[in-house]
Amino acid sequence: MIVEVHGLELHGRHGVNDDERRDGQTFLFDVTLELTEPKEDTIDATVDYRQVRDIVRTVNEAESYRLLETLAAAAADALIGALPVQKVRVRVRKPGIAWAEWTGVTCERP
Repeated sequence: MIVEVHGLELHGRHGVNDDERRDGQTFLFDVTLELTEPKEDTIDATVDYRQVRDIVRTVNEAESYRLLETLAAAAADALIGALPVQKVRVRVRKPGIAWAEWTGVTCERP
């Protein structure tokens, strides 16, 4: 079973430049989770999307990362550690780049 949360928009203070970390900017998180198919039709039998949102938000707000790679890895590690999933894929996109629509990185954890 695949669970997806795409386009989670969060304000973060990440980047190589001092002004990026000082002023902050928008980051978009796309999360894909692989898990066992629920045996019953209850929220307790699967992953609550709100929990995914809250975990990513906590990682985003807890620290200022210079690299998108490090931010994506921290979010993937937090999700795989907190949720009953077999695999996690986290893409972090940074929109509004002067020379591109967005830049981004993807991290996967088994």
